[in-house]
Amino acid sequence: MKIYIFSIAVALICFTSCKNTTNLPEIKPTLITEKTPHDTDDPTIWINKVNPEQSIVFGTDKDEVNGGVYAFDLDGKIIKEKSITGLSYPNNVDVEYGFSLNDSTKIDIMMFTEREKHQIRLYSIPDMTPLDNGGFPVFEDETDLELRRPMGISLYKNPENNKIYAIVGRKKGPTEGYLYQYELQPKAEHVTTKLVRKFGTFSGNKEIEAIVVDDALGHVYYSDEGVGIRKFYANPAKGNKQISLFGGDLFNRDIEGIALATYSDGDGYLIVSDQQDHTFNIFKRGDNSFVKKINLGTLETDGCDVTTEALGPKYPNGLFVSMNDERDFFFHTLDSLKLR
Repeated sequence: MKIYIFSIAVALICFTSCKNTTNLPEIKPTLITEKTPHDTDDPTIWINKVNPEQSIVFGTDKDEVNGGVYAFDLDGKIIKEKSITGLSYPNNVDVEYGFSLNDSTKIDIMMFTEREKHQIRLYSIPDMTPLDNGGFPVFEDETDLELRRPMGISLYKNPENNKIYAIVGRKKGPTEGYLYQYELQPKAEHVTTKLVRKFGTFSGNKEIEAIVVDDALGHVYYSDEGVGIRKFYANPAKGNKQISLFGGDLFNRDIEGIALATYSDGDGYLIVSDQQDHTFNIFKRGDNSFVKKINLGTLETDGCDVTTEALGPKYPNGLFVSMNDERDFFFHTLDSLKLR
């Protein structure tokens, strides 16, 4: 009898924590990347506009002493010379295009949070030159160090004036003003940051990590992990009032990574990780209505990213990248998700 009870207990544990807790068919990945040393968390895709097949996926690997932001080619191989290591718990990462470093120079940039140093980091890409003199402190007005540990980050480029901002979340924070928004300002060959606002409602349930910005429509979305996806205006001039809260009842437990797929005709989709269900929920870009749930085979996905641009014959209509809880990332050709 004791053996029988033990077997039931094991089955219940596996039902709640093992992959494929739904009956959805698994959409197999195009490939799985090489493994990182410690603990993968969040990817971002940099598109090489000159040669899309030479685009790079950057993914964070969390460790307090030798964390890293690893660069992967489109075959999933680590590009050592473009990877950054020796970091103190890098968490989330994002890229943006066409930052005006000076009157004559525009560059693409990558920014990530370095949690245990209470700062964000900035590099030009693909040359991987640091632009931050070692890092920009964040949440400086907080006296409690626990409230200064950054997690999520998303870059926003205002199409009206081309200013670029970093929107930063943290491990713990208040019920109002959980997110800080910093303007990136050029200074000689480096960059400075200026705090322009504090915004964002927090339920107090779990935390806020995943953030994504729709530059064209001017919306910022973030996962209030225990309750739903919150939507605000990305432009500080439009105020701090919440536009909507949606999707919470469609998730098994933690609402995690958010990726935004946009098309030239204005169509688009939000792809959001249902972490403990090992699946993703998809919502329409405009009205945020629910579309469907899919199973991509990943375990406990934190972060994800997507592009609808062609990246060569392997990804002719785009690429979706998701973190997998086995120290790697899954690459799916975007066609396999059947968004439309």
